Amino acid sequence: MLSRCGMGWLLVCAVAMTAGPVWAADELQPLWPNGAPGKVGDEAADKPGFWAYPAAKENNSGTAIVVCPGGGYGIHAVDHEGTQIARWLNSIGVSAYVLKYRLGTRYKHPAPMQDVQRAIQHVRANAETLGVSPKRIGVMGFSAGGHLASTCATHFVDAKADAADPVERVSSRPDFAVLCYAVITMTEPFGHGGSKRNLLGDNPDPELAKFVSSELQVTPQTPPTFLFHTTEDTSVPVENALAFFAACRKHKVPVEMHIYQFGPHGVGLAPADPALSTWKDRLHDWLRNSNLLADVTRAAVKGKITLNGEPLKWAQVRFRSTSPFQPVAFAMIRNGAYNIDAAHGPALGINNIEVIGMGDVAPWPTVADSVELNTRGIVVDIKSGVNTLDFDLKK
Repeated sequence: MLSRCGMGWLLVCAVAMTAGPVWAADELQPLWPNGAPGKVGDEAADKPGFWAYPAAKENNSGTAIVVCPGGGYGIHAVDHEGTQIARWLNSIGVSAYVLKYRLGTRYKHPAPMQDVQRAIQHVRANAETLGVSPKRIGVMGFSAGGHLASTCATHFVDAKADAADPVERVSSRPDFAVLCYAVITMTEPFGHGGSKRNLLGDNPDPELAKFVSSELQVTPQTPPTFLFHTTEDTSVPVENALAFFAACRKHKVPVEMHIYQFGPHGVGLAPADPALSTWKDRLHDWLRNSNLLADVTRAAVKGKITLNGEPLKWAQVRFRSTSPFQPVAFAMIRNGAYNIDAAHGPALGINNIEVIGMGDVAPWPTVADSVELNTRGIVVDIKSGVNTLDFDLKK
């Protein structure tokens, strides 16, 4: 049936509100087998959990993400902001865990926050069994699910080493966060009223509203964050993303943001829009180059690059690992010289070298367009420390 909610029009099957085949994953994994804290009943809505989408063994980076579908804290938009996202994450080697968190129809804060925190802890505590790295577990959310993900990224449950429950022996702090057209604030007028009512009630305590306004809760301990939004979003204005981005910058949290002009709210992967759908490619780049798809050791590299013995005056060089999960290192070439520090350098091991000529900086052009120079067959083995690598290319 076609249902109207505060987050826009969504196709929602009646059975989508309960566990079952519509969730299109393995059996629901309960977060609290003996009952969630503060439960008010014993129905499906009282039993938070997740559906596991493990990456295939032959394409497993070891990275995992807990995915929080949106829906204004009133429903779960589980298909386009859950299942479809999980399958795309699988395609890039990431295991996904789609979260069924408690909703405002029966629960208010802190129940949803407890659910996402517990999900991170659950995946981390069982990392070895699940085939993922306990140091590369992220949280991702869309719309109100993005608010839940941002809450997870700003409020942590500390590890209790002596806890009887092994899940409580690890921290709930995610190693990174991905916020997609996310609700961020519960205090500013550009917030989303429906999400606020469902999460906090009609007349919430102002201090509680501040506590769950994620732009006010960012600290240096907030994990690296990726955001995307559109300026045409009228349900959740782009100011939400801008506020979180500014807070990350203020506290020196690594952050990347992509703002698209065109596109409404709730687009998911945006498969029909060739421009907006590129947000997932930018996310893939960010994950790889932030060392979040592999346990990476990088090294510094410097040297000189000439073309037929003459220094390349204005060009770019990149080092591309043979592993799809390793970062791509990049540098400008100035008068034949390049230099990349260890923080941005190539991963240790075998890398292919690619050089892109950019012409010259003379008053007149010397190359009509950017052109890839012939570097076929140039392969290097990057070692720890500073690598000095010189190349003479031929036309």
